[in-house]
Amino acid sequence: MNRRKGPIAAAALAVAMLAVSVLIGGLVAPSAAAAAEADAAIAQSLAQMLRSARTVISDSQARIDDAAIGDKGLSGGVVLDLAIQKYRATTGVDPMSIDPKSRQGKLLGALRGAIVEVMDDNQTEINAKGTGFKGFIPAVFARLVVESFARRAKGEAEIKVTAPIDLVRNRKARPDAWEAEVISTKLLRADWPKGQAFSAMVEDGRPAFRIMVPEYYAESCLSCHGTPKGEMDKTGYPKEGGKAGDLGAVISITLYH
Repeated sequence: MNRRKGPIAAAALAVAMLAVSVLIGGLVAPSAAAAAEADAAIAQSLAQMLRSARTVISDSQARIDDAAIGDKGLSGGVVLDLAIQKYRATTGVDPMSIDPKSRQGKLLGALRGAIVEVMDDNQTEINAKGTGFKGFIPAVFARLVVESFARRAKGEAEIKVTAPIDLVRNRKARPDAWEAEVISTKLLRADWPKGQAFSAMVEDGRPAFRIMVPEYYAESCLSCHGTPKGEMDKTGYPKEGGKAGDLGAVISITLYH
């Protein structure tokens, strides 16, 4: 693998060209292509930072839910450092090297701040000794982070973790009309390339670049989302009957212009 470009850079280019093709029927105008590529790179980096931080929580779940341990050692700073390490290992890019004055740098900074805020605000719950399952799971962490990010981004961008409507557990995560159409007509198609995002320029009150990044169930997800379908999982929700590799969620990112 070319570590200088990494998978995110490659994916960003692919979705950028897809976005331009959607917009102008395959006739790629250089300026439109450059703008789409820049937006795609920003969106993909935000998605990867969120994924990296969420993976830290997933990897730490047993520790978080260990009733015998008080301080879990998972402060905001610790979780952010681990997330940056995972981001760097996945992409080959150090997110701290991105110009903090650029749009990408500012939005990544807002997301990093949100990660720290959420972890620091939940230390009492996370470190509660004598309590096992605390409900602080990756999905809850991600929801809290994107809510904090929205406040910090101040209308420049939004991140949402959604899913096919029959898999959504939290009403706030329901796909909007555009997201639902993309999920049903693109991401759920049997011939849709695994892992490929979909993006387009849309009018959402003002011009906006929107991208949908698909996520698929891993084996670790199936304890809550697998079989038998309908059985209650540890969070109190019925399992969806999913299988490893099924579309389980979508990171939806909007960059306003």
